[in-house]
Amino acid sequence: MMIELASSVTSGGLGSPAEIWNHIVNDFSNIGQPAQLAAFLQVLMIDVLLAGDNAIVVGSLAAGLPAAQRRKVIAIGIGAALVLRIIFALAMTYLMGIIGLVLAGGLLLLWVAWKMWREIREGAEAEGESSVATKSFAAAAWSVALADVSMSLDNVLAVAGAAREHPGILMIGLILSVALMGLAANVIAKVIDRYHWIAYIGLAVIIYVAGRMIYEGIVAEDVGILQLIL
Repeated sequence: MMIELASSVTSGGLGSPAEIWNHIVNDFSNIGQPAQLAAFLQVLMIDVLLAGDNAIVVGSLAAGLPAAQRRKVIAIGIGAALVLRIIFALAMTYLMGIIGLVLAGGLLLLWVAWKMWREIREGAEAEGESSVATKSFAAAAWSVALADVSMSLDNVLAVAGAAREHPGILMIGLILSVALMGLAANVIAKVIDRYHWIAYIGLAVIIYVAGRMIYEGIVAEDVGILQLIL
């Protein structure tokens, strides 16, 4: 599991901005070495997979807005995701010691899913045929920001585990994941606006990610709440 992988991140943290830059230069100047190349390929694979989930979530939450507002909400989501991923990466050692944090993130994302479900149903009732509710800019931006908190935590844990002793690759991987998410989210939102039933796929992805985080937040060896009982 990604929680178990993340425990292999060095306990000293990523260091200052200058140290992080030195890590990036060092890791990518030796990218041809087996260890660095393997870490980068693992991070790239994780980013592609998780960016797809993240893009569906953000695109689904932004769907139903006018084009200009949709782009702004997605931009807010991208900015928030980048900031949160950097903060979580810098605080990785501290976060790994908080029992129940992943469970809380999963519950938060589940609440976002419930809000999205309610919007879908209200939209279907109001418009008859449409399954995407008309929503306010503020409501969509708030939902995306809340989802970003959970997804950023999930993404950092996964990428940190794959990067292990290569913090430079870790940071580039986090930036790459946000870029991939941003590229796909607007396209997905447009598709959902055109084919409203796809909103249910986005809802299913949110529930799946939330469920996985809740499960790991309960049973994971490092941060699961069961270790407080057993």
